[in-house]
Amino acid sequence: MTRETPAGKRRRREQLSDFLRARRARLTPGDVGMASAGRRRTPGLRREEVAVLAGVGVSWYTWLEQGRDINVSTEVLDAIARALRLSEPERVHLYLLAGLNPPRPGGGRDTEVSPELRHLLDAWMPRPAILRDRYWNLLAINDATRTVFGYDDVDHNCLVSFFTNARYRGMHVQWESAAPAVVAAFRATTAHFTDDPEFDRVVGELSAASPEFAELWARHEVGSPPQTVKAVRHPEAGDLFFDTTTLAVTDRPHWYLELYNPRAGTGTAGRVERLLGGRLAAHA
Repeated sequence: MTRETPAGKRRRREQLSDFLRARRARLTPGDVGMASAGRRRTPGLRREEVAVLAGVGVSWYTWLEQGRDINVSTEVLDAIARALRLSEPERVHLYLLAGLNPPRPGGGRDTEVSPELRHLLDAWMPRPAILRDRYWNLLAINDATRTVFGYDDVDHNCLVSFFTNARYRGMHVQWESAAPAVVAAFRATTAHFTDDPEFDRVVGELSAASPEFAELWARHEVGSPPQTVKAVRHPEAGDLFFDTTTLAVTDRPHWYLELYNPRAGTGTAGRVERLLGGRLAAHA
């Protein structure tokens, strides 16, 4: 985690102060079910009204809004978020300005893929495209991914398939050299969610299924996803080379879109088009 400078900390507190005042000013007592008593010199709720709604002391809330260096908890921030009727993005923003890690969305994992995202994957044809979550679960793939990389209906997780899908492994030209970097990248991801048991489940099940993964996981190596060329030796199309770009889906926390683009000068684009054949007409 990057160490915060004194100037950065001061600026963050100033932004927290401005944010809380702005959110308080947009609400009226009637908006939150409170009676309006007396004449108000400024619009919005008073500090003491927010404190009552959140169940915190008036002095403590005043210090928070003033940007003072005080301890805050997730429970209190959630209470303030409810009192101020904050949206989910605003709630995340409040956590960041208070110096805490943003909360994970509640209510379980949202795996509903929008028609717009599915259309984007299909529109990337004849190039492979993958939509995955933070656990590297496959949320959606296009036909090119199935045909070029050898994914089928039993594949549900990128990491699991990397180690257990025999067809995928057989086509991956640099599998042995890439495996340590893949595991190191997944370990780096897990460090951001140390209290999330889903990562433990993925690691436990894959360790039982793949001694190779278990050995690499035991090394405790950490790294960033390598930005290298993905090389595939397809049984029908021959050697294929792709540049990979990973994009975050801004309205779905911890969803990622992986787009594979045929590397220029390798003849990959033409071989992929011929391989997919009639599938292209269906997406025209």
